[in-house]
Amino acid sequence: MELNGTMDQNLVLEGPTNPMVSPLLADLYQFTMAYAYWKAGKHLDKAVFDLYFRKNPFGGEYTVFAGLEECIRFAANFKFKDRDIDFLRKILPPMCEEGFFDYLREVDCLDVEIYAIPEGSVVFPKIPLIRVEGPVAVVQLLETSFLNLINYASLVTTNAARHRRVAGNSKVLLEFGLRRAQGPDGGISASKYSYLGGFDATSNVDAGRRFGIPVRGTHSHAFVSSFMGLDEITDTALSRADGKGICDDFVSLTQHWLSKLKAADSSRGSFADTNVSELAAFTSYALAFPNNFQALVDTYDVMRSGLPNFCAVALALHELGYKAHGIRLDSGDLAYLSIEVRKFFYAIENEFDIANFGKMMITASNDINEETLDALNKQGHEIDAFGIGTHLVTCFAQPALGCVFKLVEINGQPRMKLSEDVSKVSIPCKKRCYRLYGREGYPLVDIMTGPDEQPPKEGERILCRHPFNESKRAYVVPQRVEELHKCYWPGTSGKKREPLPSLEKIRERCLKQLAEMRSDHMRSLNPTPYKVSVSAELYQFIHFLWLNEAPVGELQ
Repeated sequence: MELNGTMDQNLVLEGPTNPMVSPLLADLYQFTMAYAYWKAGKHLDKAVFDLYFRKNPFGGEYTVFAGLEECIRFAANFKFKDRDIDFLRKILPPMCEEGFFDYLREVDCLDVEIYAIPEGSVVFPKIPLIRVEGPVAVVQLLETSFLNLINYASLVTTNAARHRRVAGNSKVLLEFGLRRAQGPDGGISASKYSYLGGFDATSNVDAGRRFGIPVRGTHSHAFVSSFMGLDEITDTALSRADGKGICDDFVSLTQHWLSKLKAADSSRGSFADTNVSELAAFTSYALAFPNNFQALVDTYDVMRSGLPNFCAVALALHELGYKAHGIRLDSGDLAYLSIEVRKFFYAIENEFDIANFGKMMITASNDINEETLDALNKQGHEIDAFGIGTHLVTCFAQPALGCVFKLVEINGQPRMKLSEDVSKVSIPCKKRCYRLYGREGYPLVDIMTGPDEQPPKEGERILCRHPFNESKRAYVVPQRVEELHKCYWPGTSGKKREPLPSLEKIRERCLKQLAEMRSDHMRSLNPTPYKVSVSAELYQFIHFLWLNEAPVGELQ
């Protein structure tokens, strides 16, 4: 973007991840309103819009804010192309004047300012996640894209954070949802925001390339069932891990170890003849990946075939100086099977004196969700890692967050949307928002104030009021005060632009903020609502404006 003939590097950013995010990614009424504003000469009126949500998802009492970076990149590159204008001319009513399309050709976001809570923050209803200031027609053209970029990102990040909390910090969480996601963009976004919300890795290779997320994966049941027998393995040689020698017949070595397992005291009677084709698949996979051998063991029978076959290959690898990674369970009673597998591993460790064989990784998948994780924890299990797909990426428990984009001020005049449903009443005017912390370091309450009010101060008592319920109020003496909004897009205002952090930094912020919250706000069952409030002065103004704007009925 050029200012006075030079490029302001502060405003130069790459475009959104998805090239489909363009100025035409909008509902038609954004353009019909823009034309009506232009026709009335109101298109340059200075407007303030808040983007927020009304209710936390998944029956919980917190949300993680995500998607901000994509919004800022979209705004930084907001410009209609000639083909966009040509298409709009076709779909808008023919009476639209040509001057409007000339206006659209010049539209950008240089006169727009965007303030937001940092991405990765724990957030709550009614508090503006993003505040957008600028010419009313331009800001409304951003509305649909901003909502699209924030709604799903925040929802899936929150879903991931909830899964992480139930699983516990010691477990590895793997996002396996690409094949079940709602299209390619849903898959890419889910991988990115699941990682942001606390997952450790993804199976999505393209997400790994784009965002630097660790990528994990082994093989499917199809790989196992594609083998018919050991004679299909033509190259049977495997070098020792230290490079000092070669095992010419790794297949025979695995068969040797399988025989030893059958005869071992620790496993005598637990299995008879295993599935040979499965053994062939495992052996072939180990020959391909001797340093990272992990097997899916439930294609035929976990305890009678998959587990002993895996252990035979793992023991053969150990003899050559390699260490197998572990197994994956994709069906059956995961708690019971994981416990039995762990017992089998430790029995082999003790029988053959192989250090840490009992600690090999046990990964579980198979339509896992929050409830599954909670049930497994209550039953007791030996699972180290969970591969979670459908319930994570589709947000099966709740398909949408429900963010809204509401006008709160026009030309310096506060505006307010009224409704018979109090939850849908908007909070007027450009606001400043703060988080107040208590003695123990936990956040106590978020408070909104008018733009000209003095900010809350540490150690000074402030009255916090529910925006709409006059009886809900409390004095708070904050030990720390944090202003929530920062300027992420200053336009040409000359204000300093907050830099966009890396995905790793956003993830760190998310995990840190989640750890700082009081546990009763975070629990899955009957969580304590977090308090969102307004100052006494803003409370009085809200209700004054409400009475002024609401029509007075008349009884006949």
